[in-house]
Amino acid sequence: MKILVAGAKGLVGSGISSTLEQHGFNVIRLSRNEVDLEDKKATLEYLSDLKPRVVVDAAARVGGVLANNTFPVDFLMQNLQIQMNLMNAAYLAKVSRFVFLGSSCIYPRSSPQPIQEVELMAGPLESTNSAYSIAKIAGIELIKAYRKQFNLEWISLIPTSLYGPNDNFSVADGHVIPSMIRKFITARESGLESVTLWGDGSPLREFLYISDLAEALICCLSNYDSMMPLNIGSGQEISIKSLADKIVELVGYEGKLIWDKNKPNGTPRKLLDSSRIKKLGWAPRVRLEEGLVQTIDWYRANLELGSVRL
Repeated sequence: MKILVAGAKGLVGSGISSTLEQHGFNVIRLSRNEVDLEDKKATLEYLSDLKPRVVVDAAARVGGVLANNTFPVDFLMQNLQIQMNLMNAAYLAKVSRFVFLGSSCIYPRSSPQPIQEVELMAGPLESTNSAYSIAKIAGIELIKAYRKQFNLEWISLIPTSLYGPNDNFSVADGHVIPSMIRKFITARESGLESVTLWGDGSPLREFLYISDLAEALICCLSNYDSMMPLNIGSGQEISIKSLADKIVELVGYEGKLIWDKNKPNGTPRKLLDSSRIKKLGWAPRVRLEEGLVQTIDWYRANLELGSVRL
């Protein structure tokens, strides 16, 4: 089976590609170096020539609270363009299975916890990342539209917050785990007495190691065909403050943490109800501390090689 993974150099795309290859799939890794997915003509020509059986859309403009809050136009327009171009090209190339990856941030800010898939569009979004959220919601709706109009076996998955090797460790653009890892390791090596973090540390979050998402995707390729998107979460919940304390301990930083309460916290709590995918036989394998150790080790090893996104 020929599977095209779009966005194959990022955290999600690289993790999915590696796991698919380990399972014996014929994976074509597509990154911006080969095709700019914001270019409709180039995207169409590439898929028309390749004719994959499956397309996994892991290509996206992503970032943390600061990046989302600063560049909402970029997050909305670029993600919409990528999604529309890739789905249109996949339809014209007669791709039988398309997997669109959403994000847990698409759910309303005040969703009942744990969040079920039926909560989608049931209330106002978190304002700090609403542009990105709207783009992802549009992608899910477009999958539904292709299914309805053309009777295609295309699906949407909604992973919780992801982490692992090949993440973006930028302090300005990265998500919370890679940003903290970089901050604390840099502070330790530089002898800094303190590190400042956004908010008050109270928000509760759920994290999933990237290989667990990849295993969930493989499960869904064989066992899931529905218009309703499917949650994929670890079921483990932790406060941002406890997460920071855990990473501090793992990297060996002994300085002080200062919480800047003038900065936004984001959504107070975000825990997915993943009972539907668990009924298909999938379950997460990597616990948070184990995944953090692997991510920290990867960061340190690859920082020396100059192959970390900063």
